[in-house]
Amino acid sequence: MAATPLALAGCSGELSALDPAGPRAANLALLWWVMFWGAVVLFVLVMVLFALAYLRTEWIGRLTPGQWIVGGGLVLPVPVLVLLTGTALVLGEQLLPRGAAPVQLSAHASRWHWSFAYPDGTIMSDDILHIPAGQPVDITVTAEDVIHAFWIPRLGGKIDAIPGRINRIRLEADAPGSYWGQCAEYCGEGHDIMFFRVEAHAPDDFAALLGEASR
Repeated sequence: MAATPLALAGCSGELSALDPAGPRAANLALLWWVMFWGAVVLFVLVMVLFALAYLRTEWIGRLTPGQWIVGGGLVLPVPVLVLLTGTALVLGEQLLPRGAAPVQLSAHASRWHWSFAYPDGTIMSDDILHIPAGQPVDITVTAEDVIHAFWIPRLGGKIDAIPGRINRIRLEADAPGSYWGQCAEYCGEGHDIMFFRVEAHAPDDFAALLGEASR
């Protein structure tokens, strides 16, 4: 456990969900940390009881089976589970794409490539997903052949790309910059190269880019 902070120091970078660059990714990272520390608390409590069983045998022996059941089955797990479940429900509910975002884009997966379309059917030839920074973006995700998964770890959660079905995810980048996405569902021998780049632009630059592409 002492080495955990050192190990987590390596969890940053372009494909790290623990290095969020948008409000939705920040929610997911917060949920991860709440779950992590909840697990740490439970682990410590169990280890304390385990140590007491060896070091304070007489004290442990005074507890009746009923007290063990109530303590271990209710008092110990209920507060932790209520906290974890409540946090997951609140943060998860905020991830749902309620209503329509100002910008509607689409991502289409095929082995082993992503293609993107913009409002009014505009398609750019650079194989990069362009989005405005500081604005929520809805992306409809589809697939041509097998199940893939659309995932930009620093901007939000992932969603499956399923043939014959349209799924939708809402993402947002805090600031202009480059981010990376990756297919998160094993889809065949080219799965490991099925990644893509996201460019978040200032809103005016994004509008100008769309205008230029639509000519």
